[in-house]
Amino acid sequence: MLNRWLLLCFCLSCTALTMADEDHRRTFIPRSYKQSKTNEFEKTTEYWLNTAQNILADKLQQTSELNTNRAKNIILFLGDGMSMHTITASRAFLGDSSEKLSFEQFPYTGLSKTYAVDKRVPDSASTATAYLCGVKANFGTIGVNAEVPKYDCYKANDTSTHTESIAKWAQDAGKWAGLVTTARVTHASPAGVYAHTSQRHWENDAEIVEDGCSTANNMDIARQLVEWPVGSRLRVIMGGGRRNFIDENEYDEEYKTGKRTDGRNLIEEWLADKYEQGVQASYVWNKRDLERVNLSEMEYLLGLFSSSHCPYHGDLERNDLVEIVPSLSEMTESAIKLLSNNEKGYFLFVEGAKIDMAHHDARAHRSLEDTAEFARAVQLARKLTSEEDTLIVVTSDHAHTMTIGGYASRGSDIFGLAPIDANDDLPYTVLSYANGPGYSKTFSQTTGRRDLSDANWDDPKFRFMATVPLASGTHGGEDVAVFASGPYEHYFTGNYEQTNIPALMAHAANIGPFSVSALTED
Repeated sequence: MLNRWLLLCFCLSCTALTMADEDHRRTFIPRSYKQSKTNEFEKTTEYWLNTAQNILADKLQQTSELNTNRAKNIILFLGDGMSMHTITASRAFLGDSSEKLSFEQFPYTGLSKTYAVDKRVPDSASTATAYLCGVKANFGTIGVNAEVPKYDCYKANDTSTHTESIAKWAQDAGKWAGLVTTARVTHASPAGVYAHTSQRHWENDAEIVEDGCSTANNMDIARQLVEWPVGSRLRVIMGGGRRNFIDENEYDEEYKTGKRTDGRNLIEEWLADKYEQGVQASYVWNKRDLERVNLSEMEYLLGLFSSSHCPYHGDLERNDLVEIVPSLSEMTESAIKLLSNNEKGYFLFVEGAKIDMAHHDARAHRSLEDTAEFARAVQLARKLTSEEDTLIVVTSDHAHTMTIGGYASRGSDIFGLAPIDANDDLPYTVLSYANGPGYSKTFSQTTGRRDLSDANWDDPKFRFMATVPLASGTHGGEDVAVFASGPYEHYFTGNYEQTNIPALMAHAANIGPFSVSALTED
């Protein structure tokens, strides 16, 4: 029976190739093409059966030895825009599609639904409210429920619309909390840890006024980070975004002006507040200063390593920035070491933000480089902590429109061309986008679809093919993966609302409205 099936598959393959020849499509061999990277063992039946046996044995052990310890520590890793296609392509980028990224080796995996209350395809603000606060919100809003529409100048001031984040639940339980991001620390995802606003772009006071609202009625996100309870109690804040903390007439350490118009320097105010409390606090703006901090004695750390977002990870070496800007892994390591000083544990939010930003620009090369670094940060965190008392959850806020197609061979360049041309006798890239700025690399108004035979796909700035012209590519609306390791890791299976994530984490740590006592009272 098996031989007949193989014969049928062979015949169908031959038929497909014959049809391709009849369509007059030439076979195109990309310049980066490699022989199929096939392990000799993969050709045998025994290899696959033994692999399945090993996986089954792991599953049986997991079932019999569930980790029901209470989580002393929680680390939530957020790969912004890290779709399943991004994860798959990153495996190929790292060498072999059969290999796994660090978090793919976690024992439990699930899927979360990412939609916003008012949008089928969400943004990073509404999703941050979901996976950090457990409440679905409207597109563009942070830390408020769906009673607050985007751009509303008044409704977000009503504290009854405010949502509480898992960072607050942790703080209320005596744990420390912190955030690390490669975006501005006032950007949508990290702001979900501490902020409440009807407009994600109100990162400084000037943005509020520009949108026709009053700063008397609305507090910008940077001020919320420094002044409001959750933000001011964060023990670690690391990322970019200095410009939102200083005035437009003031220069930062790299001689770039700020964005504020109120004359305030929130970095100095943050330091003054900590000194007034009599605690050990430090502000750093570059990697060298971060390395000098005595993390075993430090109680508060503010690191702002760029005027706006931090650079792409691959650009750190390409642009000689490795001595100035710390990598995501380096920031994560410093955060864990400082937060570990608290005997009651901690909550840490870590965002690989540039995965998303590269996808918006159709620059898949950069996106996969940042995904690889994100995976290294997860691996380091797991090494620095124990599965016995630390729950690590890895997920994404939303997907993107990048896809993988073209029947490329194993081992071929993921950034290269598909092995067989399209019906128009022109090659196409294995990676492509449904929309975005890559349209200019795909189509010409005068000649139609462009010939990409001589394109430099190895250039990290190369924009990959896109079908619909947009200045910035959109997000995707499909579900995203959730990976879990540590106490109550087994809770993170199945397909569920994104809002379940903070509830499950909080229950594992016995904090907030999902603690054992709170659930018993209900």
